[in-house]
Amino acid sequence: MNSFASGFKRNYYGKGDVIVYRLHRDGKCPQGRSPVFGASVLMLVYGDAFWPTYTTGDNTGLVATDSMKNFIQRETLNFDGFDLEEYCRFLAQKFIDTYPQTAGIQVSASEIPYRGIVDGSVAFAPSGPERAKARVELTQSEVTELRSGIEGFRLLRLGGSAFHGFVRDQYTTLPDILDRPLHMWLDLDWSYTSVDSGFSSGAIPARVRKMVHEVFHGFESGSIQQVIYQLGTRMLAQISDIAEIHLEANNRTWDTVAEAGEHLGVFTVARPPYGCIGLTLRR
Repeated sequence: MNSFASGFKRNYYGKGDVIVYRLHRDGKCPQGRSPVFGASVLMLVYGDAFWPTYTTGDNTGLVATDSMKNFIQRETLNFDGFDLEEYCRFLAQKFIDTYPQTAGIQVSASEIPYRGIVDGSVAFAPSGPERAKARVELTQSEVTELRSGIEGFRLLRLGGSAFHGFVRDQYTTLPDILDRPLHMWLDLDWSYTSVDSGFSSGAIPARVRKMVHEVFHGFESGSIQQVIYQLGTRMLAQISDIAEIHLEANNRTWDTVAEAGEHLGVFTVARPPYGCIGLTLRR
């Protein structure tokens, strides 16, 4: 289910999984920017002009979702930026300017990342697995929401992770663990102290990505809860433009197959049930 920062919407509709790849093939891409800009886009619009479609089947004011798909793909050629936040705002503003019967629009985009091979000039391969994302809601030229995030981190730590001292009763089978290999999945998203501060040309998502890696590498923890709390508090302390951060982690620690002493073991993918841990921190 979709929701909107501006409040309840009686009706909305749009197009999702619109895939675009914009390629700079002339070798003149700005330094530090990839010539491959890939994104998966979801566009949702709302307004009274679209209500007759629901009540009477009158499509007079309706923009077909197939037209939305074409709009997103073709207008991507006119976008000259490189970050998702600006891209979402560009598409949203252009759509409202083109179709003024639209009361409001929400555009979300998730990156489809590629990394250069050798010198990154002509050859590329998919990267990740984590992907940046952004969401912008616009109502007649006013940005009512800007939210960014990174989803899909897959993080493995060989040691320095413990979990013990939890409640023990008739349902407990898990032993106390003083040092385990930790396999954790992580998604996070955040809002900004002001709309303008969120349009950072990708600088803030890059800082967050680096911070996730640094905290996971450097912090020995007693729980996954403690890991994401350390990450969230550091983000608020070091990135003043972030107002609120939401983190959700999955405990995907692998099952032990066999071990030879304390430092050598064979593991396999864990059984389907997994732990889910969430945290929201506000400035």
